[in-house]
Amino acid sequence: MNRLAWTPTYTARIVQIAVINGVNLNALGDRDPDIYCTITYGELETRVYEWASHLAVTARCFQTNHEGQLVDWCHEARSWADGVVINPGAWTHYSYAIRDALELFTVPIVEVHLSDITAREEFRRQSVIADLAAARIVGQGADGYRQALEFLTSR
Repeated sequence: MNRLAWTPTYTARIVQIAVINGVNLNALGDRDPDIYCTITYGELETRVYEWASHLAVTARCFQTNHEGQLVDWCHEARSWADGVVINPGAWTHYSYAIRDALELFTVPIVEVHLSDITAREEFRRQSVIADLAAARIVGQGADGYRQALEFLTSR
């Protein structure tokens, strides 16, 4: 029997995901662990990179306490990101500048919050970016980031 070996003539595209974190996420581990989980921000980033590697994608993590910096990162990520995971922190509830920056993306966005913002104080229940998100994951702690990466890679 004559068999021909088939070799693909294309190179698979590596999926790149921007993981953008906002104000006070650098204080993980110091903030109320019953609300925000017990890991540090460094540990969260390590997990994100491990989960991304397991899913065969590239994640690039960013964190800032400066709103303009987060907006700049959104603008820059438009040129390379195939998906976005965003946790703006408190800016979720009122930053129309961040909303406007996210609105420019043509790739899927997943909004993530460590705590269940829908069950917290009234002012935290409002998200000015919710309608831009292909998915929202709240109250899952650090695992919410894994779920967001899985959502983006399953599309």
